[in-house]
Amino acid sequence: MDFTFTEEQQAAVEAAKAVLAGVAPDGVPSPALTAGAVADDFDRGLWARLADADLLSLLLDARHGGAGLDAVALCLVLRESAKVLARVPLLESTAAAVAVQTYGGEELQADLLGRVDRGELVLTVAANGRTGHDGAELAVTARQEDDAWVLDGLQTAVPWAQNADFVLVPALSTGTGRSVLALVPRGHQGATLAEQISTTGELLGELRLDSVRIPARDVIDADGAWEWLRNLLATGTCALALGLGERVLAMTSEYTGKREQFGFPVATFQAVAVQAADRYIDLRAMEATLWQAAWRISTGAGGALPASGDVAVAKVWASEGVRRVVQTAQHLHGGFGADTDYSLHRYHAWAKHLELSLGPAAAHEEALGDLLAAHPLG
Repeated sequence: MDFTFTEEQQAAVEAAKAVLAGVAPDGVPSPALTAGAVADDFDRGLWARLADADLLSLLLDARHGGAGLDAVALCLVLRESAKVLARVPLLESTAAAVAVQTYGGEELQADLLGRVDRGELVLTVAANGRTGHDGAELAVTARQEDDAWVLDGLQTAVPWAQNADFVLVPALSTGTGRSVLALVPRGHQGATLAEQISTTGELLGELRLDSVRIPARDVIDADGAWEWLRNLLATGTCALALGLGERVLAMTSEYTGKREQFGFPVATFQAVAVQAADRYIDLRAMEATLWQAAWRISTGAGGALPASGDVAVAKVWASEGVRRVVQTAQHLHGGFGADTDYSLHRYHAWAKHLELSLGPAAAHEEALGDLLAAHPLG
């Protein structure tokens, strides 16, 4: 078996590193130093540079200006972006665009995807639902009326909602009981946004839908579309958690290698070394489960459980692993870890957001239990 990444995937990583080299984590707005939201918009300059490097369309087909790569390539780039706390909707916009490409109609694809490739159009996804625990599709109902769909409900914690041009909203069809995906333009009649703030200090949106009419061409009702999109979003979140955790452990290693007590670097003390080793094991488990999930999504390969089972395992490891990594880092840094002149507190805030994004570990443990009950092993 060959576990190496392809030349195209490795080239995407190198391109991402080149673009992200100019991002300084110490310059990322700090929630500890800002009352309210840290910014009104994401990093548009970085977004433009990502577009110039063709990193906004990694998964799009060549006919839409993309590279035609897979979820593994996206996760590799997301991993790099998290190491520098890149403030861009790369995961959400890419995932939504690929959902449109895979399941949307030709007219919708032609209208949106070229502009997504050029960075002119930003998409996001309302994937949190009401609580972040139950399925997001259960928070909104959709019914067909003539040549339109009518949406009612509430989605919370929508990332980048104030700045995205469209929010892709999962909803439950009252007619068929299946999930649909509706593209809701920002400021659309009947759709109102209230501000929420993440632990990162970034703006989130509470999206309330009151008899919102969406043309049928802007609604994806293909079977399995929402499950596929949810799996991609969750797997991408795992990649972000892995990249963040790797950077935090590297910071911890550097600090404990220099910080001395009793004339020796604290990294040489057994208690410190054991804690760091445990977190390294966490990261390797996060990495192994991430690539398993990304591979299942990319290839459509079968298994004892549906791909959502591998995604659930990866998200459990990502949520719990990244929490343990940043907590240990804070402990081993001592009081210095809480110094707002040092970037560790930013990583801690972002880790908490990633831990809960797309559902906490408990939600994915429940989902995994349901899958095991429905697909007995052996």
